[in-house]
Amino acid sequence: MDTDVIILGGGLVGATLALALDTHGLTSTVIDPADPAVVLAPGFDGRASAIASASGRMLDAIGIGATLAGQGCAIRHIRVSDGLAPGKLDFRPADDDGALGTMYENKALRSALFAAASGAAGIDLRMQTRAVDVVRGPAGVAATLDSGETVRAALLIAAEGRNSPTREAAGIPVARWQYDHAAIVGAFHHQYPHEDVAYEIFYSAGPFALLPLPDDAIGHRSAIVWSVKGEDGPAMMKLGDRAFLAEASKRMGGFLGELHDASPRASYPLGFHHAARITADRLVLVGDAAHGIHPIAGQGLNLGLRDVATLAEVLVEGKRLGLDLGDPALLERYQRWRGLDTFMVAAATDTLTRLFGIPGKTASAVRRFGISAVDRLPPLKDRFMAEARGESGTLPKLLQGLLV
Repeated sequence: MDTDVIILGGGLVGATLALALDTHGLTSTVIDPADPAVVLAPGFDGRASAIASASGRMLDAIGIGATLAGQGCAIRHIRVSDGLAPGKLDFRPADDDGALGTMYENKALRSALFAAASGAAGIDLRMQTRAVDVVRGPAGVAATLDSGETVRAALLIAAEGRNSPTREAAGIPVARWQYDHAAIVGAFHHQYPHEDVAYEIFYSAGPFALLPLPDDAIGHRSAIVWSVKGEDGPAMMKLGDRAFLAEASKRMGGFLGELHDASPRASYPLGFHHAARITADRLVLVGDAAHGIHPIAGQGLNLGLRDVATLAEVLVEGKRLGLDLGDPALLERYQRWRGLDTFMVAAATDTLTRLFGIPGKTASAVRRFGISAVDRLPPLKDRFMAEARGESGTLPKLLQGLLV
């Protein structure tokens, strides 16, 4: 074999997996068609992600945390409300518990991962490259690249995103539906500091999430994930910056003062998908290739990073025992471990989406009752806090060891 595993997709999840495996002595060839000059170009592209504290500790363990030091903004407090009506739900950890997570620009994450993967001895990073043919057989996997070269490994890992062609070619069924909503993502600056608070404001048209980013040379700033009705998405994207900021200010009630200097914006349709299985013969799915959820809880990327932690442990243990990394029993362990967790999180976010996204006065009353109920029930509130940290459910030993 030329390498232990072939990873199709070198994005946030694929690159993190390659580095996690490299840390434990496993080799990988990472194949990705993207041009680094484009995806790593200077400037904020409007995309940011919340990294739960558990995921953050995994990034520390593979050497990425030090590179990212000073580039993120801690989330120390989450405030949930039904519109701007009185009554709110506050998730605030104890002083000695640390932050709930950290917000990073996606470009900062990509840059740190790319630099580390490029310099790792056990990672053969092939950017601007495609696998034009992949054969999974009894003895291993052979991927023919567009250069004409063939790479062989024991296992193929698909980290290609929600429209994974490898998943489709494997004939793995996927449950999917659309929410008839679009997410508008971007960032803007504001007059008053956010004080490391993330806001989730529910409206009948969808949630408006405001997420803290580090200050820059211009001033205080936050990222947004704004869910709007699907039919309104194109019009929102056509708005000029001034009109867009005016609409955002209405949703916020002015609590961060004047808004200014908006970043580039992007929009994507909101939907749900969940693969019936996340393994096949010598194949494993990770990240959005395996599951995609509504951003209402900010757990999409963190679910992918939990895939990474679990798969890394399974493969490292298999290598230690001298097993074939494509052994069906080994892959079934990953299936059992991740299948339940991803399904439970996906089902929970889908329920929240349907509960909090429906319009009307009755729905608003339900939302307020739910916010009030969680606030009065410490065990339920603690569970939500654990989900925000990414520390609920069954964690692999590799990740548990980072939490002590």
